[in-house]
Amino acid sequence: MTIAITADDAKKELMTQFCIAYCGILSRHRIVATGSTGKLVSDATGLEIKTFLGGVQGGGQQIGSHIACNEVDLLLMFRDPNSGRPTDPDFDSLLRLCDVHNIPVATNIATAEGLIHALERGDLDWREIVRKG
Repeated sequence: MTIAITADDAKKELMTQFCIAYCGILSRHRIVATGSTGKLVSDATGLEIKTFLGGVQGGGQQIGSHIACNEVDLLLMFRDPNSGRPTDPDFDSLLRLCDVHNIPVATNIATAEGLIHALERGDLDWREIVRKG
């Protein structure tokens, strides 16, 4: 499966810690990420991560295009609800694409842990069956 990761600046450390904790599970999958999030996680975990542009440079749109082309199976997108800014259009468009293409998405660590455990149990393998079918 292909897992896409991205995080607001205030959540990058949390994403890094999450990926360290679940490195064993993540290592069995293809990981793609926006620029700085991917670099931080790769440096901390040793995971091989394909990085796109930084979020403000279009990395979110690159992830979105991979979702639209059915090339992403799971999105971990840690948002900062306390950023004080209105909703981020990049995150909103990613959420919409995930809804359109039935991609499981986590916007916080609690949901991410639920999805990562489901992934480990094989509960998300239906996407692979549908894609190959």
